[in-house]
Amino acid sequence: MVCEVKFYEMPKLKNPVLIEGLPGIGFVANIAALHLIQQLKAKRFAEIRSSAFQDLAVLTKEGETKFPINELYYYQGKQGERDLIIWYGNTQALTTFGQYELCGQVLGIAKDLGGNFVITLGGYKREEMIEKPRVYCAASDEETLREALNLGAETMVGQIFGVAGLLIGIGKFQGFRGFSLLVETPGFYPDAAAARIAISTVSKYLNLKIDLSRLDLAVEMTKTVLESFGLLESPKTKKEEKETPQFRWFI
Repeated sequence: MVCEVKFYEMPKLKNPVLIEGLPGIGFVANIAALHLIQQLKAKRFAEIRSSAFQDLAVLTKEGETKFPINELYYYQGKQGERDLIIWYGNTQALTTFGQYELCGQVLGIAKDLGGNFVITLGGYKREEMIEKPRVYCAASDEETLREALNLGAETMVGQIFGVAGLLIGIGKFQGFRGFSLLVETPGFYPDAAAARIAISTVSKYLNLKIDLSRLDLAVEMTKTVLESFGLLESPKTKKEEKETPQFRWFI
Protein backbone atom coordinates (compact mmCIF):
# COMPACT_ATOMS: atom_id res chain seq x y z
CA MET A 1 0.00 0.00 0.00
CA VAL A 2 1.23 3.47 -0.86
CA CYS A 3 -2.00 5.48 -0.95
CA GLU A 4 -5.28 3.58 -0.68
CA VAL A 5 -8.80 5.03 -0.87
CA LYS A 6 -11.87 3.30 0.56
CA PHE A 7 -15.23 4.62 -0.65
CA TYR A 8 -18.42 4.38 1.38
CA GLU A 9 -20.51 6.01 -1.33
CA MET A 10 -20.09 8.13 -4.45
CA PRO A 11 -22.18 11.27 -3.98
CA LYS A 12 -23.78 13.09 -6.87
CA LEU A 13 -22.50 16.66 -6.69
CA LYS A 14 -22.76 19.72 -8.91
CA ASN A 15 -19.51 21.60 -9.49
CA PRO A 16 -18.25 21.04 -5.90
CA VAL A 17 -15.53 23.13 -4.27
CA LEU A 18 -12.77 21.14 -2.58
CA ILE A 19 -11.81 22.58 0.84
CA GLU A 20 -8.59 21.27 2.40
CA GLY A 21 -8.32 21.06 6.19
CA LEU A 22 -5.30 19.03 7.30
CA PRO A 23 -3.10 19.75 10.36
CA GLY A 24 -0.56 22.53 10.03
CA ILE A 25 0.64 25.71 11.74
CA GLY A 26 -1.82 26.73 14.44
CA PHE A 27 -4.03 23.84 13.26
CA VAL A 28 -6.13 26.53 11.60
CA ALA A 29 -7.25 24.37 8.67
CA ASN A 30 -7.96 21.36 10.89
CA ILE A 31 -10.26 23.30 13.22
CA ALA A 32 -11.99 25.09 10.35
CA ALA A 33 -12.66 21.89 8.41
CA LEU A 34 -13.98 20.05 11.47
CA HIS A 35 -16.31 22.92 12.34
CA LEU A 36 -17.63 23.08 8.77
CA ILE A 37 -18.27 19.33 8.83
CA GLN A 38 -20.14 19.59 12.12
CA GLN A 39 -22.19 22.66 11.26
CA LEU A 40 -23.12 21.54 7.76
CA LYS A 41 -23.68 17.94 8.86
CA ALA A 42 -21.44 16.86 6.01
CA LYS A 43 -21.32 13.13 5.29
CA ARG A 44 -18.17 11.04 5.07
CA PHE A 45 -17.88 9.25 1.73
CA ALA A 46 -14.24 8.12 1.63
CA GLU A 47 -11.19 7.53 3.79
CA ILE A 48 -7.56 7.50 2.75
CA ARG A 49 -4.60 5.64 4.23
CA SER A 50 -1.04 6.00 3.08
CA SER A 51 2.28 4.34 3.84
CA ALA A 52 3.63 7.91 3.99
CA PHE A 53 1.54 8.65 7.10
CA GLN A 54 3.08 8.32 10.57
CA ASP A 55 3.98 4.74 11.46
CA LEU A 56 2.07 4.46 14.70
CA ALA A 57 -1.25 3.52 16.25
CA VAL A 58 -2.93 5.08 19.27
CA LEU A 59 -4.73 2.93 21.84
CA THR A 60 -7.75 4.40 23.62
CA LYS A 61 -8.84 3.62 27.18
CA GLU A 62 -11.47 1.30 25.70
CA GLY A 63 -8.78 -0.65 23.85
CA GLU A 64 -9.70 0.76 20.45
CA THR A 65 -6.90 1.32 17.94
CA LYS A 66 -6.74 4.59 16.01
CA PHE A 67 -4.49 5.24 13.04
CA PRO A 68 -3.34 8.26 11.03
CA ILE A 69 -6.06 8.87 8.47
CA ASN A 70 -7.52 11.33 5.99
CA GLU A 71 -11.25 11.52 5.23
CA LEU A 72 -13.43 13.12 2.57
CA TYR A 73 -16.87 14.55 3.38
CA TYR A 74 -19.51 16.01 1.10
CA TYR A 75 -22.18 18.65 1.49
CA GLN A 76 -24.94 19.31 -1.01
CA GLY A 77 -25.60 23.05 -0.99
CA LYS A 78 -29.00 24.50 -0.22
CA GLN A 79 -30.60 27.72 -1.50
CA GLY A 80 -27.81 28.85 -3.78
CA GLU A 81 -24.92 27.40 -1.75
CA ARG A 82 -22.11 25.53 -3.51
CA ASP A 83 -21.69 21.79 -3.12
CA LEU A 84 -18.56 21.00 -1.10
CA ILE A 85 -15.97 18.30 -0.66
CA ILE A 86 -14.21 18.76 2.69
CA TRP A 87 -10.83 17.08 3.16
CA TYR A 88 -10.17 16.40 6.85
CA GLY A 89 -7.58 14.29 8.66
CA ASN A 90 -5.19 13.94 11.56
CA THR A 91 -1.99 14.00 9.49
CA GLN A 92 -0.33 15.01 6.27
CA ALA A 93 2.04 12.67 4.45
CA LEU A 94 5.58 12.79 5.82
CA THR A 95 7.46 12.36 2.53
CA THR A 96 7.59 14.44 -0.64
CA PHE A 97 6.40 11.50 -2.75
CA GLY A 98 3.58 10.83 -0.28
CA GLN A 99 2.40 14.45 -0.39
CA TYR A 100 2.32 14.51 -4.19
CA GLU A 101 0.48 11.20 -4.38
CA LEU A 102 -2.00 12.22 -1.69
CA CYS A 103 -2.83 15.49 -3.46
CA GLY A 104 -3.11 13.71 -6.78
CA GLN A 105 -5.54 11.15 -5.37
CA VAL A 106 -7.82 13.75 -3.80
CA LEU A 107 -7.80 16.00 -6.85
CA GLY A 108 -8.65 13.00 -9.00
CA ILE A 109 -11.65 12.20 -6.81
CA ALA A 110 -12.81 15.83 -6.83
CA LYS A 111 -12.50 15.93 -10.63
CA ASP A 112 -14.49 12.70 -11.01
CA LEU A 113 -17.26 14.32 -8.93
CA GLY A 114 -17.35 17.38 -11.18
CA GLY A 115 -15.08 19.72 -9.23
CA ASN A 116 -12.68 22.25 -10.70
CA PHE A 117 -12.04 24.65 -7.79
CA VAL A 118 -10.00 24.21 -4.62
CA ILE A 119 -9.54 26.26 -1.44
CA THR A 120 -6.73 25.45 0.97
CA LEU A 121 -6.48 26.85 4.49
CA GLY A 122 -3.62 27.30 6.89
CA GLY A 123 -1.73 29.39 9.39
CA TYR A 124 0.88 32.05 8.66
CA LYS A 125 3.36 31.89 11.53
CA ARG A 126 4.27 35.04 13.44
CA GLU A 127 6.68 35.09 16.35
CA GLU A 128 4.66 37.57 18.39
CA MET A 129 1.06 37.46 19.61
CA ILE A 130 -1.33 39.04 17.13
CA GLU A 131 -4.20 41.21 18.30
CA LYS A 132 -5.98 41.28 14.95
CA PRO A 133 -4.73 38.51 12.63
CA ARG A 134 -4.48 39.34 8.93
CA VAL A 135 -5.29 36.97 6.08
CA TYR A 136 -2.82 36.30 3.28
CA CYS A 137 -3.50 34.58 -0.01
CA ALA A 138 -1.92 32.91 -3.02
CA ALA A 139 -3.79 31.72 -6.09
CA SER A 140 -3.58 29.66 -9.25
CA ASP A 141 -4.08 32.65 -11.57
CA GLU A 142 -4.64 36.42 -11.60
CA GLU A 143 -8.44 36.27 -11.82
CA THR A 144 -8.68 33.92 -8.84
CA LEU A 145 -6.19 36.05 -6.92
CA ARG A 146 -8.46 39.08 -7.37
CA GLU A 147 -11.36 37.06 -5.96
CA ALA A 148 -9.29 36.24 -2.86
CA LEU A 149 -8.15 39.85 -2.47
CA ASN A 150 -11.80 40.98 -2.61
CA LEU A 151 -12.37 38.90 0.53
CA GLY A 152 -10.00 41.15 2.45
CA ALA A 153 -6.88 39.02 2.05
CA GLU A 154 -3.43 40.37 1.23
CA THR A 155 -0.85 38.96 -1.16
CA MET A 156 2.11 37.17 0.38
CA VAL A 157 5.69 36.58 -0.68
CA GLY A 158 7.54 33.44 0.31
CA GLN A 159 6.81 29.72 0.41
CA ILE A 160 3.80 27.61 1.39
CA PHE A 161 4.93 24.19 2.56
CA GLY A 162 2.75 21.10 2.55
CA VAL A 163 -0.66 20.38 1.11
CA ALA A 164 -1.89 23.99 1.45
CA GLY A 165 0.54 25.10 -1.23
CA LEU A 166 1.06 21.90 -3.19
CA LEU A 167 -2.64 21.37 -3.85
CA ILE A 168 -2.91 24.74 -5.62
CA GLY A 169 0.09 23.98 -7.85
CA ILE A 170 -0.90 20.43 -8.77
CA GLY A 171 -4.52 21.49 -9.12
CA LYS A 172 -3.62 24.14 -11.71
CA PHE A 173 -1.77 21.49 -13.73
CA GLN A 174 -4.96 19.38 -13.70
CA GLY A 175 -7.29 22.21 -14.66
CA PHE A 176 -8.35 23.42 -11.20
CA ARG A 177 -8.57 27.04 -10.20
CA GLY A 178 -8.13 27.90 -6.55
CA PHE A 179 -6.56 29.91 -3.77
CA SER A 180 -4.91 29.44 -0.41
CA LEU A 181 -5.95 31.48 2.63
CA LEU A 182 -3.40 31.76 5.45
CA VAL A 183 -4.29 33.46 8.73
CA GLU A 184 -1.64 34.95 11.03
CA THR A 185 -1.02 32.83 14.14
CA PRO A 186 1.74 32.26 16.71
CA GLY A 187 1.34 28.60 15.76
CA PHE A 188 1.97 27.08 19.20
CA TYR A 189 -1.50 25.70 19.83
CA PRO A 190 -4.88 25.15 18.11
CA ASP A 191 -5.71 28.76 17.31
CA ALA A 192 -9.46 29.36 17.60
CA ALA A 193 -9.21 33.05 16.68
CA ALA A 194 -7.36 32.32 13.44
CA ALA A 195 -9.73 29.45 12.59
CA ARG A 196 -12.71 31.76 13.14
CA ILE A 197 -11.30 34.21 10.60
CA ALA A 198 -10.59 31.42 8.11
CA ILE A 199 -14.16 30.09 8.38
CA SER A 200 -15.67 33.56 8.07
CA THR A 201 -13.59 34.31 4.97
CA VAL A 202 -14.45 31.01 3.27
CA SER A 203 -18.13 31.37 4.21
CA LYS A 204 -18.21 34.83 2.64
CA TYR A 205 -16.84 33.47 -0.61
CA LEU A 206 -19.13 30.42 -0.72
CA ASN A 207 -22.22 32.18 0.64
CA LEU A 208 -22.42 29.81 3.62
CA LYS A 209 -24.19 30.66 6.86
CA ILE A 210 -22.01 29.08 9.55
CA ASP A 211 -22.74 29.41 13.28
CA LEU A 212 -19.44 30.09 15.06
CA SER A 213 -20.84 29.97 18.60
CA ARG A 214 -19.73 26.35 19.07
CA LEU A 215 -16.29 26.70 17.50
CA ASP A 216 -14.69 25.88 20.85
CA LEU A 217 -16.07 22.34 20.53
CA ALA A 218 -14.07 21.84 17.32
CA VAL A 219 -11.00 23.29 19.06
CA GLU A 220 -11.29 20.87 21.98
CA MET A 221 -11.83 17.90 19.68
CA THR A 222 -8.78 18.94 17.68
CA LYS A 223 -6.69 19.18 20.85
CA THR A 224 -7.80 15.70 21.94
CA VAL A 225 -6.85 14.14 18.60
CA LEU A 226 -3.49 15.92 18.44
CA GLU A 227 -2.59 15.05 22.03
CA SER A 228 -3.43 11.39 21.44
CA PHE A 229 -0.94 11.31 18.56
CA GLY A 230 1.68 13.20 20.56
CA LEU A 231 1.52 16.16 18.19
CA LEU A 232 0.54 18.84 20.67
CA GLU A 233 2.66 20.14 23.53
CA SER A 234 2.65 23.27 25.62
CA PRO A 235 4.75 26.17 24.23
CA LYS A 236 8.49 25.80 24.98
CA THR A 237 11.05 28.38 25.93
CA LYS A 238 13.63 29.30 23.30
CA LYS A 239 16.21 27.20 25.17
CA GLU A 240 13.93 24.16 25.17
CA GLU A 241 13.17 24.64 21.48
CA LYS A 242 16.89 24.43 20.66
CA GLU A 243 17.32 21.26 22.74
CA THR A 244 14.23 19.45 21.45
CA PRO A 245 14.00 17.95 17.94
CA GLN A 246 11.26 19.77 16.04
CA PHE A 247 8.55 18.08 14.01
CA ARG A 248 8.21 19.80 10.63
CA TRP A 249 4.73 21.29 10.72
CA PHE A 250 3.25 22.24 7.38
CA ILE A 251 1.21 25.38 6.82
